[in-house]
Amino acid sequence: MELHEIESSIEAILFASGEPVHVERIAAVLGLDADTVIETADRMADRFSFERRGVRLLKLDRRLQMCSAPEYADTVRLALEKRKPPQLTQPALEVLAIAAYFQPVTRTYIEQVRGVDSSYTVSMLQERGLIEECGRLSVPGRPALFRTTDSFLRTFGLSSLEELPPLPETEQENEDGQLTLMQAISALQTEKENGGEDAD
Repeated sequence: MELHEIESSIEAILFASGEPVHVERIAAVLGLDADTVIETADRMADRFSFERRGVRLLKLDRRLQMCSAPEYADTVRLALEKRKPPQLTQPALEVLAIAAYFQPVTRTYIEQVRGVDSSYTVSMLQERGLIEECGRLSVPGRPALFRTTDSFLRTFGLSSLEELPPLPETEQENEDGQLTLMQAISALQTEKENGGEDAD
């Protein structure tokens, strides 16, 4: 298969999907190895960005997705008559920071760190697709475990959780030895302002 055909096939798959697609699935369909798909996708992403195309190719861990270029967000929103999504509230950022840096976490753990009931915020973030249930803790009651999603990565302009800004060193730790919550929130908010979008 020629390079142009590989690129066109990847573009067609991602455009038709509208959702992230595993690199391994694309490789299997095209009869290629995963590394070739990743290398081709990287070249495509660079070209789309360099040419200031209206679309971008995102790499989310081992998944690929096509999306509109962030600089055209207002134009797309006007064309599709969508209201601007609401900004994340401080409680939502607090819960996201805990989930992002210490996942998987239970709602009880989130509430222990925050010191307040977080049921509503956890449910709201689930509805908006920023966190998801990823299993159950093996203790009495089997509480749900939560983790961040691909939508979280897109919202904050990240390709993977490894790109989260590092938490600064501190001597102020809580009783569990965790880094202070406010540092996580600050780091997460800075990342959103630098490269992310508003959450849907």
